[in-house]
Amino acid sequence: MPLMIVIYIIAFIDRTNIGMAKSALEVDIGLTAAAYGLGAGLFFFAYSLLEVPSNLLMHKLGARFWIARIMITWGVLSMLMAVVWNEWSFYILRVLLGAAEAGLYPGMILYITYWFPRADRARAIGLFLLGVSLANIIGAPLGGALLQLDGLGGLHGWQWMFIIEGLPAVLLAFWVWFKLPDRPRQAKWLSDEDKQLLEEQLAAEDDGKGAQAHGFRALLPVAKDRILWLVIAVYFTHQVAVYSLSYFLPSMIAGFDPDMAPLTVGLITAIPWISAAIGSVLMPRLGTTIGRQKALVSGGLVAVAAGLLISVLSGHNLLLAVIGFVLAAFWFFVIQSMLFTFPGRRLSGMAVAAGIALINTVGLFGGFLGPTIMGSLETATGNPLAGLWFIIGLAVCGALLALGLKGSGRETAVAKN
Repeated sequence: MPLMIVIYIIAFIDRTNIGMAKSALEVDIGLTAAAYGLGAGLFFFAYSLLEVPSNLLMHKLGARFWIARIMITWGVLSMLMAVVWNEWSFYILRVLLGAAEAGLYPGMILYITYWFPRADRARAIGLFLLGVSLANIIGAPLGGALLQLDGLGGLHGWQWMFIIEGLPAVLLAFWVWFKLPDRPRQAKWLSDEDKQLLEEQLAAEDDGKGAQAHGFRALLPVAKDRILWLVIAVYFTHQVAVYSLSYFLPSMIAGFDPDMAPLTVGLITAIPWISAAIGSVLMPRLGTTIGRQKALVSGGLVAVAAGLLISVLSGHNLLLAVIGFVLAAFWFFVIQSMLFTFPGRRLSGMAVAAGIALINTVGLFGGFLGPTIMGSLETATGNPLAGLWFIIGLAVCGALLALGLKGSGRETAVAKN
């Protein structure tokens, strides 16, 4: 788990560091807020289209090889972001970066199903998602500091940021190749008895649904499952909120004081993500039953909407806006950790890989839609907070949809008994 968390910290920093560079890119290459939002979203367009084939390949080729391959390609392309010179180069590299990183998140969630029984998966996913919060806690102040290298060696500060923050992914990929076991039976730190006990426990929970499906046929059990499509819809609303804040929170913070230093912006931006980290550690352990998971998802989305409402109504009060962002962010990865337990509850074998990838594929169109709409509304109104109204409405819709979530037929029968 520590290695997985570190991998995702680096991935999320490289995915969202353009948020800290937004203002500098507007000045240096003439990028508008709308173009920035579109470029931020294009990452997810390419990422989502390739997620299902990526996860199927990881299930076939093994986590060690596939995750190392993803890390090398995304690290190189993240460093190449330093050469963007106009809107189209920005768009193209964001698409390529999304294609390179495609499959990392669903691959990691699939990997967790190889190691953790159902009762422990929500907590494990919550710990893994701690990487997102830590990435923003570390990445925002780090990005602010690197931006202050402007002029060093004839490069802009944002160029140094992309180069320095992209390199760790390439270096860590070699550690992953040598140290990450594909399955529990390959873990050197477990005894033979522990390996057998864990694999027997995981096998006992496997109801065989979708286990014999291979390739894209593994999508058939997923496509027929109404509850998984409901999970997808809820996840879509959640991702609009998460990525809108990931990409626009620094500029929203800076909008309260145009003279604020980049490092100060980064430090204030980190505060809501500290709250998100606390939530991802404390709350998922409560999601041990399907009823509790449903309550945490629905109630969490209501809290997200309430927090963003506080922020959008804060006027010129930065403290009040930050309090609202803190409340919303606290629930981000509580909700996400609950939603990704459902494929493992309802499917098995290759179908689990396909289900996880499909949920993330469709859900991540929210990562495309959210930043795109945020950028368009900021350009149209001149108000960086204007797009929050759209996110609030979607979060409420997601909370209502989450009330229909259910576990597997076996779990439902046990609950009734």
